[in-house]
Amino acid sequence: MSKRHPVVAVTGSSGAGTSTVKRAFEHIFSREKITPAVVEGDSYHRFERMAMKEAMADALAKGENFSHFGPEANLFDKLEELFRTYGQTGGGKKRYYLHSTEEAAEHNSRLGTKLDPGQFTPWEEIPTNTDVLFYEGLHGGVVGDGYDVAACADLLVGVVPITNLEWIQKIHRDNAERGYSAEAIVDTILRRMPDYINHICPQFSRTDINFQRVPTVDTSNPFICRNIPTPDESFVIIHFRKGAREKWGIDFGDLLNMINDSFMSSPTSIVVNGGKMGFAMELILTPIIHRLIEDKHKLS
Repeated sequence: MSKRHPVVAVTGSSGAGTSTVKRAFEHIFSREKITPAVVEGDSYHRFERMAMKEAMADALAKGENFSHFGPEANLFDKLEELFRTYGQTGGGKKRYYLHSTEEAAEHNSRLGTKLDPGQFTPWEEIPTNTDVLFYEGLHGGVVGDGYDVAACADLLVGVVPITNLEWIQKIHRDNAERGYSAEAIVDTILRRMPDYINHICPQFSRTDINFQRVPTVDTSNPFICRNIPTPDESFVIIHFRKGAREKWGIDFGDLLNMINDSFMSSPTSIVVNGGKMGFAMELILTPIIHRLIEDKHKLS
């Protein structure tokens, strides 16, 4: 952790909705004229698309567990190195994973390369003079043998819808955006389950703040739900880790006054209507980012 070069990480499982928090941070950065160094979690996977398929097939043939959630398929040491190096120097190396033809065209034009979707760009230096490192992905708070990414983050935010909702969102996203069949998506969920339990869930005990969306409509069987519950068909539980409220100066009274129909469900949690999630995020996160940037400037 470093006050001179702060690191902010948003972590959540596939289908969790981390993009909602990412948009809230983008609004804050734009409004406050803060320049972030943005890092995507997918760029710290170990394998490109074809190599991942081969490694997965090999693991399945051997009866071994293998998924994008676990350490075998990721460069957790490299991710920790980035967080630590940025915290110390404001620099470090990153790369991009090319998800689509459009992304490949954009980076090929920028780099003069001929890369295809499913490949990584070469490692490159993070631009100089950024204000904060911003990570969004699966493993912003991962800890294991030989790596401790969570310890290098100044602010760690979790996005954790209840499991049924997470699966519904993943099924709909992977079907609509990636063309996967329902059967293939369910197979992926099942295959990832051991790594989900061992490497994804434990992160949310290390986060400073968790945003957990809970539907108020029936999601008992997520595999037959035709629609994703809307924000207004859900509540969001905003939980602060012990000591986080005091650390960041969070005043529950002010939040309850500013967010209509919100209430406290425990001494460390407040509940808001799902439609107010983005608003609540900006109310909570803006002063925290201010604090990080103020501390940074004091040391400059």
